[in-house]
This record gives sequence, C-alpha cells and structure tokens, in this order.
Amino acid sequence: MAKTTFWNIIISTLEKEQKPLSPKEIWKKANDYKLLSDFTTTGKTPWATIGAYCYTDIQRAGESSTIIQTNERPAEFYLRKHIEKLDLDKISKEKDKEEIKNEKEIAKKYKERDLHCLLSAFTFTNQHFKANTKTIFHENSSKGTKGQNEWLHPDIVGVYFPYQDYKHETLEIQNHLNISSIKLFSFELKINLNFTNLRQYYFQAVSNSSWANEGYLVILNIDDDPALLDEIRRLNNAFGIGIVKLNAENVYESEILFPSKINEIIDWDTVNRLVVENKNFSDFLKSITEDCKLGKIKSEYDKILDIDELTKFIIDKGIS
Repeated sequence: MAKTTFWNIIISTLEKEQKPLSPKEIWKKANDYKLLSDFTTTGKTPWATIGAYCYTDIQRAGESSTIIQTNERPAEFYLRKHIEKLDLDKISKEKDKEEIKNEKEIAKKYKERDLHCLLSAFTFTNQHFKANTKTIFHENSSKGTKGQNEWLHPDIVGVYFPYQDYKHETLEIQNHLNISSIKLFSFELKINLNFTNLRQYYFQAVSNSSWANEGYLVILNIDDDPALLDEIRRLNNAFGIGIVKLNAENVYESEILFPSKINEIIDWDTVNRLVVENKNFSDFLKSITEDCKLGKIKSEYDKILDIDELTKFIIDKGIS
C-alpha cells in the first residue's frame, strides 16, 4: 500500500467533505475521517504545509490545477472538477451560522471575563509588562445615551512601576526632573479572532486603548490563516494596537505577536472621561497615586493566582 502523503490527505478529505475547506479544516477533517493513521509529520503546523501544497498546485498548473481557491479571507480550497456543483453563497452563509453557533457553545462554558486572571498572571510575570492589573467592570459605568460610551472602556488596565528595576538614586533624580518611568497599559480581551470579527475587535481596541502608553487586543484563539496574520500586521502598522496571544496550556508562554506602538504622551482628556464614567478606573488611578507617594506597591490590584490555582481555574472553566 502506498504511503499517505499531504496530497492524498487534501484530495481525499475534499472528496469526502464535498465543500471548500481552509487548510486547518482539511487537517481536522482528515483526522475525523481517520485518514492520518499511517501518516507522520514532524511539523507543528501541518495545515500550513497543506496550504502550501494547495497554493503551489494553483500557481504551477493555473487553469488546469486540481485545486481551486474559492475564498481569500479566510483562504479556502476545493476540487476544481466539482466546483460547478457548489452554491458558494449558501455555503458561506452556513459557515457564518456555524461560527455563531460555536461561539455560543463556548460562551456556555466560559466568558471573556474568565480570561482576565490568565492575562493578569502573564502581564505580571512577563518582562515587557511587569504590570499590576485592574479589571474594569463596564456595568459600573454611568448610564448615558445609548451608544455614548460604546467602546470607551477597556476590559483590563495595567500599570508598570519602576521600583524594583531602578535604584533609589535613579528614582530620585527622575522625580526632581519631573520624569516618570511609570507606564499605563490598556487591554481588550476576546476569545476567538478570525476574519469575520477582526475589524470589529481591532477597532474596539483602537477606540478604548488609545489613551494609554500601550494598547493591546488580547486573544485566546487566533485562526492561523497566513492571510489573517498579514491583515493584522497591516492594521498594527497603521494603528499601533498590539496583539497578545494567550496560551491556556501554559499561561506564562503566552506571547506578544505584534508589539503596541508606544505613546509617550497620555491622552488625559480620555483618562478624565474614564474617571468620570467608571468607578473602577477612578480607583485604579487613586491606587497608582498612593503607590507613587509611598514609592512602593501597596495598593490592591487584581489578584495574581499561583500556578496551581491558575491550572485548577482553567480546567474547571474548560478554557482551551
């Protein structure tokens, strides 16, 4: 019997599924159909190789290719010989419904706010942030005209204090020169990021994070379509909001995929509006002020769970 190859997997899976699939969906469905029993690969992202096979076939064979690309964002592929049998509009609508259904199923298990303690643990220990965080409860905000405060509040705010990094003499001279090494961070958290919700989520982060020194969109799961990462890179270059990818298996291995643009000047008008609108944000600034006066961190910020507590929380919530 011939050995299973990536090409066999692509063709067999698309024949069985009878609809366009992304490279990652091809890999998942191939596993569901038990097409991988005698297949081995050392790569950590075999779907990336599947995508490369599809693109190569299209580029080399042109109009005679076995594979045809039916969608760009996200990239989806199908068999050219069956393409006329498909109703692509109907399939697209069904996929949208499936995504909504999947998000609702996830929401039954855990909420975006359940990710806060993961982010707090990561930013507290990560060398870039070294931040203490504070959750901003939107429900505590003033009730204004509908839409007035939409996309105003970040999910979590953070602060970096230099007290452990700088000597007393350095801090003293900074104080005399009216220079501060304190940094303010703003974070918008989401569970899943894909082409369907990218622009909404990204510009929500743009709207509620522009006041801080650094603003981030934090995601648990990101579709690894190369085209999606290219679009995120374009948005990052244009608008400066960074991207953090949370790792539920090991929170401390979460990573900054795209760094935030650093704003040297705080947007104090927006800060003041947040103080007026939300008590949590007001308390956050009061805590920073008190700690600055003391020259040490004494105020209460979000609790940092230890490794065992964090592991239990993730398992209990079914976060993945």
